[in-house]
Amino acid sequence: MLIRRGVLLDGRVVDVRVDTQIRDVAAGLTAHRGETVLDAQFGTVVAGLHDHHLHIRSAAAALESLHVGPPAVRTGEQFARALGAAAPGRDGWVRAIGYHESVAGDLDRHRLDALMPAIPVRVQHRSGVMWILNTPALARVGLADHRDGRLRSADHTWSATLRHRDTPLTDLGERLVAFGVTGVTDATPDLDDADRADLESAHRSGQFRPRVHFLSPGKKILHDDRLDLDGLTAWISRRHHGGHRVAVHCVTTLQLTVAMAALRAAGCDGRDRIEHAAVVPDALLDDLAALGVTVVTQPNFVAERGDQYRSDVPADELAELWRIAALTRAGVPVAGGTDAPFGALDPWAAMRAAVHRRTEAGSVLGPNETIRPAHALRLFLGAPRDPARARTVAPGEPGDLCVLRLAPDAALAELASDMVAATVIGGDVVYRSR
Repeated sequence: MLIRRGVLLDGRVVDVRVDTQIRDVAAGLTAHRGETVLDAQFGTVVAGLHDHHLHIRSAAAALESLHVGPPAVRTGEQFARALGAAAPGRDGWVRAIGYHESVAGDLDRHRLDALMPAIPVRVQHRSGVMWILNTPALARVGLADHRDGRLRSADHTWSATLRHRDTPLTDLGERLVAFGVTGVTDATPDLDDADRADLESAHRSGQFRPRVHFLSPGKKILHDDRLDLDGLTAWISRRHHGGHRVAVHCVTTLQLTVAMAALRAAGCDGRDRIEHAAVVPDALLDDLAALGVTVVTQPNFVAERGDQYRSDVPADELAELWRIAALTRAGVPVAGGTDAPFGALDPWAAMRAAVHRRTEAGSVLGPNETIRPAHALRLFLGAPRDPARARTVAPGEPGDLCVLRLAPDAALAELASDMVAATVIGGDVVYRSR
């Protein structure tokens, strides 16, 4: 296809010929016979966005789930009303997500039984690390005698019974391409070969439009109560010996410290990743840069959870949360993801959060960590296997593009999903705004 009258981020007005790759970028290109022509009308043309950290199946399931956390649900009364009005899904369960203790305190099976005693209910904590099941739900997973119904998400002794590969992916894919997203990296840690094959097949068939990449089996989630430096070092060494990268999930200072020590001991090969890096003290910046590891972080949490952080986190530590500016100044490569469904799906909202760092209530969380709009956009332009290398609109690059309806200066000022006029994957228009 041929995209006419597009404006690149450097201000050049060009035509772009594209199929599986970008073939030509120049002014005044002539359309070939039978070639699809898209007039950009002097809107910006950038590489298609890539979300470097989300969870495809969970994000798809979230579209059909009950949201029981902030900002939609903030009180115990609202929680009880939402749960009481919920209808079971196709599997007979009520699946609720996004819960936080600030809504109605700690949940257990007995509190859920009081609200919904007869229908299986599972409620996921906002962090994604835990589910709370009521008594009928526990019976379904073979844990009828469990003490409190609070189960780790990563515990396959029960969660394997809930794995469904038939979760519809079409709606999720359509939403993503409407955001200009042409590729995603699934960060789910326990995907097996069949899971990955099914997701790749969904992309090839057109059921899920964005291109699919994976961290699994090279991702490791750390927990403060089960940290094992020697074991983590050995795992990294085995992965490296097999020619593979690793991605280590770190959301606390302790986890980050142990991950850095393990990477240092095993030898970081420059392709490894730290996922989240939710807390990075100043004292760790230089050492993190020396490792050469890429941080894939989620600035959207500043906007989505910032007011709760202000309540829960000591004031002198707030500036250490979800850092980008300090990491970049220290020389740490940084890329962006949304962590959907645990964060909002819209990458443009994540970019705005990185620029403004403004919470829902209007506070600015860590003003020294704000970045410029062009930098925020680059967080989502990285190559899937080299997230900190921003792809460009140039011959030889993949034929995946996002066409915006605004010129570059206006687009960078807006950073909004409604700017997306068209999304192109492999030379095919997969989304076009009305």
